[in-house]
Parts: sequence; C-alpha cells; structure tokens
Amino acid sequence: MKLTELFAQNKLSLSFEVFPPKTDSVFESVKHAVEEIAKLHPSFMSVTYGAGGGTSRYTLEIAKDIKQNYNVPSLAHLTCVSSTRETVRQKIAEIRDAGIENVMALRGDLPSDMTGEAPVYRHAVDLIRDIRESGADFCIGGACYPEIHPESQNQKEDIRYLKEKVDAGCSFLTTQMFFDNNLLYNFLYKIREAGITVPVIPGIMPITNANQIERAIKLSGSFMPQRFKSLVDKFGSSPAAMKQAGIAYATDQIIDLYANGILNVHVYSMNKPDVAEKIQSNLSDILES
Repeated sequence: MKLTELFAQNKLSLSFEVFPPKTDSVFESVKHAVEEIAKLHPSFMSVTYGAGGGTSRYTLEIAKDIKQNYNVPSLAHLTCVSSTRETVRQKIAEIRDAGIENVMALRGDLPSDMTGEAPVYRHAVDLIRDIRESGADFCIGGACYPEIHPESQNQKEDIRYLKEKVDAGCSFLTTQMFFDNNLLYNFLYKIREAGITVPVIPGIMPITNANQIERAIKLSGSFMPQRFKSLVDKFGSSPAAMKQAGIAYATDQIIDLYANGILNVHVYSMNKPDVAEKIQSNLSDILES
C-alpha cells in the first residue's frame, strides 16, 4: 500500500520507525525487536538508512521482511549525501524490485570521515528529482522541521526550501521530533499559508531514559518545555519511573495531536518493542474511535 492511500482514509493511525543494526553481530537481536514491533500491526513502519549509508544493506532486507511476513506497509529510507548518482540509481532499482512502494528521501548527515570533493547531492530535493525521473512509481516522503532546519537562516527560508521538495514530488512529510505540540501547530499554519498542502506526519520520540535527552537535543535542537524538564528532574534518576513517565508524556502528546485534528502519528521507537506496545495499548480505544 502506498502511504498516500493510507492517509486518504481519514482515520487515526499510529506507525513506528525502526533502525537496522550497525554491525553483523547484532543483526539477529535487531531483527527480533523489529519483528516484535511488526506484530503490533501498526499502520506502517519506516526503516532508517543509517548515517552515511553505513547500514543501508540492512534497510531493504528489514523493510521487505516487514511487508512480506507481517503484511505491514513499509517505508524504506534512502539518503544520498555520500552517494554517487549511479549508486542512487542502483538503490532505487533494488527498492523497486523488492516491491517496496514507499521511499523516504533524505539528504542525510555528512559522514565524519568524508573528504575530497563536495557531495553530488547537496540537498534532499536533488534526490527527490532523481527518484521521480527514474520512472519508479514510489510514494515519496520527505523530512520537515517544526523548529527550523539547523542549516537554515530562518523559518521563512526553511519553508521555501520545503516547498521546493514538495513541488519536486514529495507526497507527504514527516517531522523531526518535538516535545511541545504548539510548535507543530504554529508550523502547520505557516506551511499551509505557503501553499504546502501534503499530509504532515508528526514524529514523536518517547524519552524513556534520561541519557537520551542530551542526544535528542544534539540531534534535533528540540525545545524542551518546562513541563518535560520537571518530569526528567523528578524521575530521571529512576530508570523504571523515567520509562513510565516518558511513555506517559509521549502518549499525552499523541492524544493531544489526535484531539486537534492530526490523523497520523509516527513514533520513533528506538527498536524498543515494549515501549511501542505500551504506547499503542494506551491508545487502543482512541485508535478505534
């Protein structure tokens, strides 16, 4: 199923992101975690590509397994920053031949050991255009940043570049993590005013370990509201309490999104089946309403 067909149903949905293993030695444990999440039968699952494409060989294998063995629509990430056009053409063909219909087109982060000439793909829009020109009939997704892309001068510039991606062929957008829903609502108002009408899927990150916070801020630059800071101050030293509080906070965010007209929410599961299951369980009656 193409995700645009799912979004067109106008029903509440919950989906999960998973990531492939960084090394061969942990492949089986990661695959088991992914399969446990797939058994929850979410609306769809996305599979990340890995920094610099380092784990890309697993992305397609896992995405194909999710689709074929669990009948869950899968979304394969494809990053391009460290790739040649020939490599990208090959990856597009492999994704198409695997029967995957949905691709998340991302520039990706520059590898720390990257040297030499400037990358062929400087922006995600270049990848989106190449996917469209390849003739592969994909539903293409892109990323967006409610709190502004870290490389943009301001939000107005950021939205202008975002519209370029949509005009190039992006059928939907998924947001970077955020912890204050008002930031998303303000962002949605601005992009709709700018003529961006494709579905926007909020990305929610459950913070279940106090050690995740520093990394989350570093990766996304996300604003941490006082309510969330107080939660961490109170429960961060107790792993069990922090996990429960983090799941509750993420659940509350999702409920608020649904209550305010958002239909589709994507959860960054961090390959934790128990966290995914608990969030889904907390929303079971809501999702069926």
